[in-house]
Amino acid sequence: MEYVKKIEQNVEKVIIGKNNVVKNILKGILAGGHILIEDIPGIGKTTLVKALAKSLNLSYSRIQFTPDLLPSDILGVSIYNQKEMSFEFRKGPVFANVVLADEINRTSPKTQAALLEVMEETQVSEGNKSYLLERPFFVMATQNPIEYEGTFNLPEAQLDRFMIRIKMGYPSIQDEMHILRNTREEIPIENIGPVASKEDVMMLQRKTREVKVTEGIYKYIVDIVKETRESKFFALGASPRASIALMRISQASALMQGRNYVIPEDVKENAGMVLAHRLILSSYARGQGSSAYEAVQLIVASVEPPRMDA
Repeated sequence: MEYVKKIEQNVEKVIIGKNNVVKNILKGILAGGHILIEDIPGIGKTTLVKALAKSLNLSYSRIQFTPDLLPSDILGVSIYNQKEMSFEFRKGPVFANVVLADEINRTSPKTQAALLEVMEETQVSEGNKSYLLERPFFVMATQNPIEYEGTFNLPEAQLDRFMIRIKMGYPSIQDEMHILRNTREEIPIENIGPVASKEDVMMLQRKTREVKVTEGIYKYIVDIVKETRESKFFALGASPRASIALMRISQASALMQGRNYVIPEDVKENAGMVLAHRLILSSYARGQGSSAYEAVQLIVASVEPPRMDA
């Protein structure tokens, strides 16, 4: 897809050596989902989200999550207008196309939960009124690993609302040298502009939903998800929301590869980043030293894919 390639190339002027990460985030955008980026501080998570927002010409808002952040700091608050003798709602930073929830696991579960309705319904409820957010709407959250001090586990209900979780990882030696050269005299993020529009994003999302999915692929997805519910590796399996997310990401993956139909490989290559963060490992898996991602890969390898003429 020409549009997608342009966006990739624009973002990679800023984010060096992370083509797969950029591709996976674009899958999430095409699929209309929210994205969780988990990794250590300082490797470019925030810069990546900002570069995407600029490339897509979407309104952008950054919320720094801290232990003292309140739900009203995210959603907005009603203020009494003495002149009008009524309350008026002042919108919070969540009213943007791309909302960066920076270090989301550094705030309390109560404040984290303020995003639940926003992420599911694309609206904010305040009193007896609801305020719709403008589409397209994405929450892109960054999270530091749980073992770092001053962090809170995200509730399972919130993790389930992130379509995918990705990790960036350290750059290679050559890529890090390239980063140093690029930033010696200037800040690359300041030099990129839009290469797509809000209308382009909405069009790509429509095309993604039009990608064909056969009955065999439906069953393949459901079989994989069913195995997570029955596997000895997991105390909590994936929900139907996870099945939908895996289908949508597979459709986006097919579209980005120039196909209008999903094949089993689209499901296989994306199952880990769609399912792993939604699952709770069993004591057996912990005893084996398995990660959720590794366990998902074992399940995918064990489920028979459909024949494409089925």
